[in-house]
Amino acid sequence: MRVRRGGRHKDLASVRAFAENHGCILVSILRMNLVTAESLITTALGRMNALYSQTVFDEWVVLSLQTGRGGILAYHGPRAESFQRRLAADVEPLRAEMEGKHLAVGDFEFAPAAAGTRFDACLRIGQASYLICNHTGKSMTEIRQDPRWLHAQRPFVELSGKFRTDSLE
Repeated sequence: MRVRRGGRHKDLASVRAFAENHGCILVSILRMNLVTAESLITTALGRMNALYSQTVFDEWVVLSLQTGRGGILAYHGPRAESFQRRLAADVEPLRAEMEGKHLAVGDFEFAPAAAGTRFDACLRIGQASYLICNHTGKSMTEIRQDPRWLHAQRPFVELSGKFRTDSLE
């Protein structure tokens, strides 16, 4: 991505480097859009599946909790027609795990005992945006029992870093 300023072009990395070298605090001038976020999520989950040699999360949702504009921003999974009706109940194990915690953008939480349609993982991807993931047939405890989980979680951690650097808004 290129930024134009004063007739000169500078890429974003150069702008960030300049700010760091001069003791400046760089307020993010760019915000990731939903299309880019969905692409990053799909790629990361695909890499997780490849490293795990089977599906890690077969369902994911991008939610916005922004006052007045909140709701479901994106859904991918096997329950397109029915998941919305059960969303409040299915997110309950994650809500319980997150209670009292204040996740920063890029932080994540897992609900080890969530099973079936209950959501297993949450990643804060913006000031009011969250990615929640689920395997509709296994719990996180079952997924973690496979030794391939150790390598499969790397793309998830990398994804969290991408949102920490450039959050969805």
